[in-house]
Amino acid sequence: MKVYQTNEIRNVALLGGSRAGKTTLAEAMLYHGGIISRRGSIEDKNTVSDYREIELERQNSIYSTVLYAEYNGIKINMIDCPGFDDFVGEVVGALRVADASLMVVNAQNGVEVGTEIQWRWAKKAEKPLVFVVNQLDHDKANFDETFRQLKEEFGNSVTLIQYPVNAGAGFDAVIDLLQMKMLKFPVNGGKTIVEDIPASEADKAAQLQATLIENAAENEESLMEKYLEGENLSEEEIIKGLKLGIRDRGIFPVVCCAAKTDQGVEKLMDFIKNNCPSPNEVAHPVKLTSGKELTCNATEPFSAFVFKTAIEQHLGEVSFFKVYAGELTEAMDVVNANNSSKERISQILCVAGKNREKVEKVMAGDIAATIKLKSVFSQNTLNSTKNPTDIIEPTEYPEPKFRTAVKAKNNTEDEKLGALLNEIKKTDLTFLMEQSKELKQTIISGQGEQHLNIIKWIIEKINKIEIEYYAPKIPYRETITKSAEAMYRHKKQSGGAGQFGEVHMLIEPYYDGMPNQTKYPIRGTETHDLPWGGKLIFNNCIVGGAIDARFMPAILKGIMEKMEEGPLTGSYARDIVVNIYDGKMHPVDSNEMAFKLAGRNAFKDAFKNAGPRILEPIYDVEVFVPSESMGGVMTDLQGRRGIVMGMDSEGKFQKLRAKVPLAEMNKYSTSLSSLTSGRASYGMKFAEYQQVPSDVQSALLKAYEESQTDED
Repeated sequence: MKVYQTNEIRNVALLGGSRAGKTTLAEAMLYHGGIISRRGSIEDKNTVSDYREIELERQNSIYSTVLYAEYNGIKINMIDCPGFDDFVGEVVGALRVADASLMVVNAQNGVEVGTEIQWRWAKKAEKPLVFVVNQLDHDKANFDETFRQLKEEFGNSVTLIQYPVNAGAGFDAVIDLLQMKMLKFPVNGGKTIVEDIPASEADKAAQLQATLIENAAENEESLMEKYLEGENLSEEEIIKGLKLGIRDRGIFPVVCCAAKTDQGVEKLMDFIKNNCPSPNEVAHPVKLTSGKELTCNATEPFSAFVFKTAIEQHLGEVSFFKVYAGELTEAMDVVNANNSSKERISQILCVAGKNREKVEKVMAGDIAATIKLKSVFSQNTLNSTKNPTDIIEPTEYPEPKFRTAVKAKNNTEDEKLGALLNEIKKTDLTFLMEQSKELKQTIISGQGEQHLNIIKWIIEKINKIEIEYYAPKIPYRETITKSAEAMYRHKKQSGGAGQFGEVHMLIEPYYDGMPNQTKYPIRGTETHDLPWGGKLIFNNCIVGGAIDARFMPAILKGIMEKMEEGPLTGSYARDIVVNIYDGKMHPVDSNEMAFKLAGRNAFKDAFKNAGPRILEPIYDVEVFVPSESMGGVMTDLQGRRGIVMGMDSEGKFQKLRAKVPLAEMNKYSTSLSSLTSGRASYGMKFAEYQQVPSDVQSALLKAYEESQTDED
């Protein structure tokens, strides 16, 4: 393979809903790019992109797949993305390194759920977008309706470049508004035939070209002036305006194809070559954590971003990266800017799904992979020794939305399961795993029920560990609402040295800016930021040596132990001020253990008399919902004790903002999909802890008491 220069590279993400035909389109592009000699199909389970066992079984994409094609002097790097929202992390990662996106739309179904959702991610990533209307050869294809929906959903910047003459079972021709010619496509590939536009299409083509010219002119000032003055724009000027419009998201072109029968695919690749930006032409250069921008230039010091990690059966860990500056050569020494480790690049691989080709060098803008790196993970920056500390900003992935507890059916495999879940975290950046000491559960979180079901399939089918999912506990917190005093004397005598310690304390609720209590003089204060959130203020108010100073750490330790297992439900306690103001010692029997137990029990007694309350985690929830489904979604959220904070319009969608208790969000993704026929999506992020309603607290206390009785 030749070494492609930056201006000879195009990086595109293939987006679209499930069954839009992204993988089939990729297969045809690989064929035209000479990477494969025969096109595979989803039905025959022999495509280059969907080669993993889970994808072959389900017959749809689960992971993004890096591909490439060499075409007419350029290299087109493609990332084929899954269409389901549960695997949106793969889309986000692909958009991070793509310089443009192709939104594949099924001409039978028009704008689908996946189209809407992935459009929003492309918009957030500020990536140029080309609509590819696919499956025009299907007898139910309806191009006019599909285009109408595209304009209605995504605005007047959606601009025709091509339209089909005869969409449906006999599809074989389009009108190209740039060339103002009719292009005829032989079924199953072959040389495109260029003909004059038939008289029956002339007026329609002229009208649509006028719209194209106007939209193209709007993206360049001199072209707009010329257009407004009534002058004709040359084809070269139209293409210039079109290319700028695509780059700046001022135009969203619509092109046509039937990927399964290889019609229009070669012309699509021509369009990508001529109109999509190369890596050094993008509107938004990548940023460093320092705030500086990184120029995509082969003369700069080497810098690359690892955007994806995969574990392959025969290769081990594979690191996929995009070179943002400089060049990378085989056997080159690089520095991981995130952890300062040094690495040697043993191999550089150009990857087309399960096919790999070794190359000696890749230039700025290119996408490639390497293996056998010791300490490199997704989101890491690899640099030359000339710029070892420059770190490329990490990709922002959506927060998990669906959580469950998991355990191995065979307890002896728990350790093995934990190690495997950690491995999955490396390759799936929207999957989280926590061994919760607090909840005494292993909690896993993902983007939806389907996402975690795929994780279960991998663990059971590939790794042969039987597991079960069950309801996760909620990380409640306990606190107090008023002051209370208590004393506790620990006295034990059983022959020989005994134990004696007596502690008197005043506890009060903590809040920012609170004044010190004045009932007892404070001789010393310790502030502890608790690992689980909130604070403990520990005040020594002892006068006259009632308790020796050497016993104060033991008292604090006893209190902290009880805060780790709160008196109400065993949850962590937080935001409490403890004042130790009196006590008694014994000259022989007093020791640290005695005072630890006295402090622990005094705190427990005071806590129960201080207006104790249970706090629950509250999440900020944002729901993108079709306007017609808004009423049902709001009613459902209110039934989950949610408080609607506001809403904003985004086209035909509403963005609903609410605060909802985590305890009420279990399986929300499944319910939301049912309410909106799968068209809504949502995100959630921890916001704060709030007191639970009294009826909920009563139920929690009762459940905890019953669980303690069962354990006894």
